[in-house]
Amino acid sequence: MQLGDARSGKWPENIMGFARALRRAGVPIDSSRISLSVSAARLVGLAHRDDLSHTLESVLISRQEDLEVFRQLFDVYFKDPKIAHQLLAQMLPSAQGQEASKPKKARVSEALNPKAPVLPLKPPQADKELEFDAAMTASDLTRLRHADFNQLDASEFTLVQRLARDIRLTIPKVPSRRKASRPRGAHLHWSKTLRTAAQMGGEFLVLPKLGRQMKTLPIFILVDISGSMERYARLLLAFLHKATANATERHVMAFGTGLSDLSQAFKFKDPDLMLQACNKAINDYAGGTKLGVSLQELKTQYAHRLRAKRSLVLLVSDGLDTGDAEQLEAGLKWMRGKARKICWLNPLLRFEGYEPLAKGASVLDRYSDAKMAIHDLAHLEDLAKAIKELVLR
Repeated sequence: MQLGDARSGKWPENIMGFARALRRAGVPIDSSRISLSVSAARLVGLAHRDDLSHTLESVLISRQEDLEVFRQLFDVYFKDPKIAHQLLAQMLPSAQGQEASKPKKARVSEALNPKAPVLPLKPPQADKELEFDAAMTASDLTRLRHADFNQLDASEFTLVQRLARDIRLTIPKVPSRRKASRPRGAHLHWSKTLRTAAQMGGEFLVLPKLGRQMKTLPIFILVDISGSMERYARLLLAFLHKATANATERHVMAFGTGLSDLSQAFKFKDPDLMLQACNKAINDYAGGTKLGVSLQELKTQYAHRLRAKRSLVLLVSDGLDTGDAEQLEAGLKWMRGKARKICWLNPLLRFEGYEPLAKGASVLDRYSDAKMAIHDLAHLEDLAKAIKELVLR
């Protein structure tokens, strides 16, 4: 079976266009992989569709969560060769064909139709289409890195959300109570020393040392999902889902008028499935904010998830609390005694001269070990460095 425009000698353009569509769908692909995919297709040949599919999959895909995206996009893309010409003209095509062949994956639908929103927690208003190439220019990236999340239209918000998924958050390691064999430990490892000496006829050739093990801090995330945090909450959930994936222990809660447990939703590797699970778990999205009530529920039902003096708490909120200030202060005082550090991520800090005058913000300001704005991509990139300095100081 011949694919695309192979008979007219344009198959390299088809494959490059397909790779760019994958990149628009959020699959990390650089130019070297695209070049390798063209070379691999030349070696395998275009006679059999399955052979080409498996070849491109092995070259272009490196993450388990991208496999389904690749397979659905491959089926749609190579169904009609005209789609390749539309991609080469820098316009992403709309999926054509019967309804039964429509991709089920949201990221595939977005790659083929930029006007389709990505599973919003609340349907956004229709905005103008943003016409960017899959690679984007340096000026476009610079503008998006410093664009306030709350000021983006629907198309820009989708692009920024994909970019946020690629930002890595390195969780610092700290010495634990347990000890292990280390080259520069503070104490002699007597059991290992004696075992080694027994094997060497009683001679001590080396003196093994014991030192404290280094372990990644447990992460506890609290995200405000009230109306004032609507746009920030969705994007921060996508960012923290990928950025903290390598944490040894991670617990995620959303709070509004009550507390919602999102830890099970964050176990999905695919961000689209994670957001769908969050939609089901959250019942009070875009409502009010009663952090004090939520902290009381956390204390009575989930206190065991905060490891004494070890957990790093990331509290995402603008501090516009409508609950009782005394209850909020009592809850934060309890959390301060349980957590290692509390980092308050507040989008309102983007305003020069901002002061936490609201009652909720005032209490949060007193009990937080660090405060940081998280209103654009640039500040998300700086978050890892700030957390490291906070933990190690």
